[in-house]
Amino acid sequence: MRFLRHVLFAAIAAVTIQPANAESWQLDVPTVPFDDDSQTQPLLYHPLDHAAKPWRLCVLYPHLKDAYWLSVNYGMVEEATRLGVSFDLYEAGGYPNLARQIEQVKACGKRNMDALILGPVSYNGLSPAVLEIAQQMPVIASVNDMDDAGISAKSSVPWREMGAAAGRAIAARHPKGGPAVKLAWFPGPKGAGWVHFVEQGFLEALADSSAQIVATRYGDTGIEQQVLLVEDVLDRVPEVDYLVGSGPMAEAAVSILRARNLTGRIGVVSTYVSHGVYRGIKRGRILAAPTDFAVLQGRLAVELAVRAIEDNLTIRHAGPRIVTLTLENIDEVGTQETLAPASFVPVFQVAN
Repeated sequence: MRFLRHVLFAAIAAVTIQPANAESWQLDVPTVPFDDDSQTQPLLYHPLDHAAKPWRLCVLYPHLKDAYWLSVNYGMVEEATRLGVSFDLYEAGGYPNLARQIEQVKACGKRNMDALILGPVSYNGLSPAVLEIAQQMPVIASVNDMDDAGISAKSSVPWREMGAAAGRAIAARHPKGGPAVKLAWFPGPKGAGWVHFVEQGFLEALADSSAQIVATRYGDTGIEQQVLLVEDVLDRVPEVDYLVGSGPMAEAAVSILRARNLTGRIGVVSTYVSHGVYRGIKRGRILAAPTDFAVLQGRLAVELAVRAIEDNLTIRHAGPRIVTLTLENIDEVGTQETLAPASFVPVFQVAN
């Protein structure tokens, strides 16, 4: 099972996080589970105090190429440690690697685990494998949206709203009917479930602005790929006014604009928050980014998995309330439940 050993880092980091205290979480719950278009209701959620047994979880990520999934990982480690459960984590190496993640799903089923937490690389490409493994264990969808066939619960936010928040940040600066501005759009990897919804929300909100999309570049969210995409746009469309897209794109844009003496002339907006995006907003280099509180999403996924194993699910679909960070509110919102500590390194195995 070499594919199960495929990890981004050579060593498995030791768990050093202390158990978090039990607390209440402020969540938004869709009135129709698994339907991101349904209205949401606020809920003060009370997580379990402890798992009934030291359950074993199998956790799959699309990748660990950026700090966003590192923050999800931190939340999962924190919650697994608090609840007294263990997990083994495997990452697919990127969104193009659907076949690898399918193999990993199947392998989790052969390892006698108690539940699967899946951060999918595809919206529906994993459905056959999920339906099969769901016959022997609960499957919890985490962060990225996916078809709900075989899914017991979801820890996620509506990615359509994440895209809309980025679009509204542009519309607030350039209302419809005002002078036209030119925008380059970097949605993320084509085919990934979350990208479709981010793009849908972004375009709907952008319709209320005077911005025109003059270039669109899809690509994996590795920083190297995003650097190439940003540089290509700047070379081909030098008159662009805004660069909008994924966290790694925004991080890359800050450095590239500084190197080209374009800081201040070209604005940057991200569709989600990472450590680099957070710093960019604090320093005035990035104008805005919605946060979906990645740490809390990771914690919730583990808690829902334990509840599903113990047949104790009180909700099947929930996520944090989205907040758009700007220079004006970033200190008030802070990093709690948003970003992993700067010293945190990926943890691929938690033993309890």
